Amino acid sequence: MTHSSDQKMDQSANLGLRRRIRWWPVAVILVLAAGAVIWVWQSYGRQRQDRNIATAIIGVFTLFLLLLWCLFLSRLRWRVRLGVFGGVLGLILLVMALFRFHGVTGDLVPVFQWRWEPPSLASLDERTKPVLSPVAASLNEFTNDYPQFLGPHRNSMVEQPRLARDWKAQAPQRLWLHAVGPGWSGFAVAGSRAITQEQRGENEAVICYDLLCGAPIWSYAYPAHFQSPLAGEGPRATPTVAGQRVYALGSTGILNCLDWETGKLLWSKDIMRDNQAKVDEWGVSCSPLIADDLVVVSAGGRDNRSLVAYRAATGDFVWGSGTDGAGYSSPCLVTLAGVDQILIFNSGGVSAHDPATGTNLWKYHWPGGHPHVSMPIVIPDDRLLVSSGYGVGSELLKIQRDSAGQFAATRIWKSNRLKAKFTNLIYRDGYIYGLDDGIMVCLDASSGELKWKEGRYGHGQEILVGDVLLLTAESGEVLLLDPNPQEPRELTHFSALKGKTWNPPALAGQYLLVRNDKEAACYRLPLASR
Repeated sequence: MTHSSDQKMDQSANLGLRRRIRWWPVAVILVLAAGAVIWVWQSYGRQRQDRNIATAIIGVFTLFLLLLWCLFLSRLRWRVRLGVFGGVLGLILLVMALFRFHGVTGDLVPVFQWRWEPPSLASLDERTKPVLSPVAASLNEFTNDYPQFLGPHRNSMVEQPRLARDWKAQAPQRLWLHAVGPGWSGFAVAGSRAITQEQRGENEAVICYDLLCGAPIWSYAYPAHFQSPLAGEGPRATPTVAGQRVYALGSTGILNCLDWETGKLLWSKDIMRDNQAKVDEWGVSCSPLIADDLVVVSAGGRDNRSLVAYRAATGDFVWGSGTDGAGYSSPCLVTLAGVDQILIFNSGGVSAHDPATGTNLWKYHWPGGHPHVSMPIVIPDDRLLVSSGYGVGSELLKIQRDSAGQFAATRIWKSNRLKAKFTNLIYRDGYIYGLDDGIMVCLDASSGELKWKEGRYGHGQEILVGDVLLLTAESGEVLLLDPNPQEPRELTHFSALKGKTWNPPALAGQYLLVRNDKEAACYRLPLASR
């Protein structure tokens, strides 16, 4: 009888202990957290990255409040409280021991990698052996040059070849794949050579590879190193090939002119020091522009040293113009209102300059406080489309010249339906195609009206190849899209690389070159039947 009473008393005590645990604060914390997340994704901010950051803050604060509840308000036994606290602390330390922070995605989601993975190639000799296709050595088909950033005309458009639209029936052939040093540069292709920039330890390097097998032909390295937690590591700009010379601008502002055949240094300039400028938080990202006998780059210096030109043959300074800081876009040579001009999207907006003298022809102010990256694109009838991310959107401008020769840039329409963070946009047959904070959209170029929005591909890049749109997604996937204003049409796709891929692709004939900050590859794309 006594034993039975003792058991009942113990059960009553345990029941009383369970009743004394305060669970209602947990419910309140979780409900408030869920409500905050719903509000963030429905009403907060103008861009996805703001919502990601806010959601992460809510998550951390929620975990902190739950730990406070466990330690001071739960009425759990102290050994349970301390066990929970120790378990959370141990889990955090375990994650820190296993993973290394490796930058962020275009939407500012953290990227982690295993700590035992090599962070980068330390020297020019540390390279994995190229993985070669057995057909690579026999391929000698004609290729079109892709000699600079965004292709022959610096507008992400090539007329040929005519690509097959079904990669399941005809799969792309991988000719090679190998590790590369960190960097966000693309490839410039001339003949059978593909040239890019990489970080190798404390050196930046311009490296020339064989297009068909991926073997290194030559390299030029020099002391320079840019790295930041968000921006990542290594050079950003794509080299430019002109004649028998290669022009490459590194992430700290070193402009090198190299011999195309041997990689020998012909001349070098520090455009930051020469123009009293400074490296911005995401590094120097300008791909050099060749205009007649000049090489033009965005330095961002004051006192008429924002956009500068050097003699392409010798590196001698020729002209400087403008006072705005540098953006992350590159100069391009266009014709507007019947006049050749160099456009640059810098920190203050879009400026146009006379190619021979640098004289500022006109300027259009653009909201600041965020990176200006995407290249302005020329649309028929002397119109210019300008776009940026971070909630700003796009504007279509009309460029006119009066009888006195004075230029004016007038806005036709403005829309926040297309916010090109660092993708470069495409115009085709009256419509604009591009990634709006990572989602593909189509706008009517005449009005800015949204035709459709579908397909989250992240912050990748695109090339218009004849009548199809070739897209490299941020995930490393390559897709073909039909640029149709009536509806989105994804034709085919394949996985080309693994990991975050921000680098612009290059298409030389049917050879597609893709890379990111870890690896590079060349694929032979199937052609359509004639």
